[in-house]
Amino acid sequence: MLVTSVLRVRMGRLSLTLCFTFLVMATVTFAVPPRKSINVSFGRNYFPTWAFDHIKYLNGGSEVDLVLDKYTGTGFQSKGSYLFGHFSMHIKMVPGDSAGTVTAFYLSSQNSEHDEIDFEFLGNRTGKPYILQTNVFTGGKGNREQRIYLWFDPSKDYHSYSVLWNMYQIVFFVDDVPIQVFKNSKDIGVKFPFDQSMKIYSSLWNADDWATRGGLEKTNWANAPFVASYKGFHVDGCEASVHANFCETQGKRWWDQKEFQDLDSNQYKRLKWVRQKYTIYNYCTDRVRFLVPPPECRRDRDI
Repeated sequence: MLVTSVLRVRMGRLSLTLCFTFLVMATVTFAVPPRKSINVSFGRNYFPTWAFDHIKYLNGGSEVDLVLDKYTGTGFQSKGSYLFGHFSMHIKMVPGDSAGTVTAFYLSSQNSEHDEIDFEFLGNRTGKPYILQTNVFTGGKGNREQRIYLWFDPSKDYHSYSVLWNMYQIVFFVDDVPIQVFKNSKDIGVKFPFDQSMKIYSSLWNADDWATRGGLEKTNWANAPFVASYKGFHVDGCEASVHANFCETQGKRWWDQKEFQDLDSNQYKRLKWVRQKYTIYNYCTDRVRFLVPPPECRRDRDI
């Protein structure tokens, strides 16, 4: 502040230019999206968990297709368990009439009071938009659903869906656009996932009892098989055993650094844009389920 005052007296208008430049640089410093994932083959970090014959490997395993028919869907999971990191997947959703189908990409721990971080893509009739549902479970309790329409057709091309998870926040991203934030609010009595390692899962399955219009629209098996395509199987997380309750490199990885402890102003603007134009359900504003908004909602800027 002393230097600024001296420059203002001695240099007049130039001091205003220098002050303005400094402020702009300070703002840009924190405009950092999560790091881009590296393309690696499926088998490096994942393996199929059920209906192995319904997973098709393409381009040497750099891409896979999950196939759903009237007999079964299929899924896969990570080889490792992780405490914090950035977890992403490039997915191209089931095209055409996908009503009744659900494509899921999520992290989950292994016990009854489990933690979980969910992307669920709910199919729809031809010409109707997909719905993306996100949710966070802590200590076995969820009820933090948010639903949005996407601003593109997710069945036309691959798009990136990712989770940034550190000690300060969980952020859901679609192509680097934040769509939901869950801050660490332990200080106000809200549980936060911090001491249970999680595996990464994905699956394609039939859920026509609830997925599309609350179960009114059923899966049309005449359109089977349904196919969701995947690539980008890099995992950027702190690998830990399933029984670990801390990360040995805590505080030293890129996702722990200051620029990832909160969204910056531009990211909050993007989040507001999603809220205003594409959000169709937010648990924080549901006064039927919650007469009083859950305590984390104000901190997460949902109300």
